[in-house]
Amino acid sequence: MNQPTAQPGLFIGIDWADQKHDIHAIDREGKGFHQQLEHSAESIDAWVAEMLKLAGGQPIAIMLEQSRGALIYALMFRENVLLYPVNPKQLARYRDSYPGGGKSDPTDAMYLARMLLERITTLKAWQPDDENTRLIANLSQQRRKLVDGQTKLRLQLTALLKSCFPVVLELFGKQHQLPLLLSVLCRWSDPRQLRRADRRLIRRVLSEHSVRNEQQQKEILERIRAAQLLTRDDAQITPSAMAVKLLAHQIQQSLKAIEEFDAAIDEAMKQHPDAHLFTNLRGAGSALAPRLLCAFGSQRDRWEDADSLASFSGIAPVTKQSGKQRHVHRRFACPKYLRQTFHEFADCARRFCPWSKARYRMLRDRGMKHHAALRKIARSWIRILFRVWKTRVPFDCDRYIANLKQRCPDIIPYLAQEN
Repeated sequence: MNQPTAQPGLFIGIDWADQKHDIHAIDREGKGFHQQLEHSAESIDAWVAEMLKLAGGQPIAIMLEQSRGALIYALMFRENVLLYPVNPKQLARYRDSYPGGGKSDPTDAMYLARMLLERITTLKAWQPDDENTRLIANLSQQRRKLVDGQTKLRLQLTALLKSCFPVVLELFGKQHQLPLLLSVLCRWSDPRQLRRADRRLIRRVLSEHSVRNEQQQKEILERIRAAQLLTRDDAQITPSAMAVKLLAHQIQQSLKAIEEFDAAIDEAMKQHPDAHLFTNLRGAGSALAPRLLCAFGSQRDRWEDADSLASFSGIAPVTKQSGKQRHVHRRFACPKYLRQTFHEFADCARRFCPWSKARYRMLRDRGMKHHAALRKIARSWIRILFRVWKTRVPFDCDRYIANLKQRCPDIIPYLAQEN
């Protein structure tokens, strides 16, 4: 989508909602009007056509509180429509600059339109990434939601098993035994059923999950038969068993869905021209490499420098200074998923990348806390990857370490421990 060079004919603020959106539009003469827009494809199409007509052939500029969502998707790729997503914190601070302090959907739309009119010369219209990058980004975010949902389900399952079925946790509670645990629970969610189950059937289930040693199978069977029930109250056991069976099936389906997402992400990464810049990073792996790729995107002019991305993502700290007082704290107003991406990568990199390992130990020895050290490492990685992304030249770890020794001699003893 090519960004129009003509000045906008209308400046529009939208306070979006699920069913109806409050809209305030201001023309170039400063005259404004308010209206409501129903959230439907037909209404949005008709409204855009009406606004373009009122703009007299000039583009329309729209500011709203988000960078993704149903309304953004409906307005993307429209000719002569410029989108300016804004952080809700920015709107809140702009609203506070006006006396009164009132808040409502119509007034928020008005403040968005005013802010856009006043700052249009300093803002850059949002440009979406190319289709493949957007596909990888959406797949990765949905995958992350599935993983988070599965974690909650597993915590619920563990809590239930501790209260009614602890023997299976003792036997199959390790991470690598999860598929076996789920298979057992889907067949025998009630501990009384498992104690009476046919030995041959239990052996078959164990064999299907690579537990084929006869002695090991015999020990498991003896543990199951000898297990004591925590309670014999049917009023407690029956509902718990039903919940256990449901949770086990849900986790199985979640694992299957995550595998499908992994396959789709892997296929999309194979088609992306920048994939090799991130897949070869030590610590990135198949889950984090796509997220790092999408954190930078396909628009090479989106970020002025690495510090802009570090601030936007929440990795760079906030410094507040007044007189002799100076306070530095981590940034809270930021895209949490983006911050999480860089934070998790820094945590993985400090286990597999030599310079990240050395830098982490050095920061910790200086008294820095774990997460603060990770943010520090993440900021260095953002600078590195920004250059990699701009130049399309893969990261050379050995070359970076050689330069690091010259710039920061204090790290040399820590690097020597990796050799």
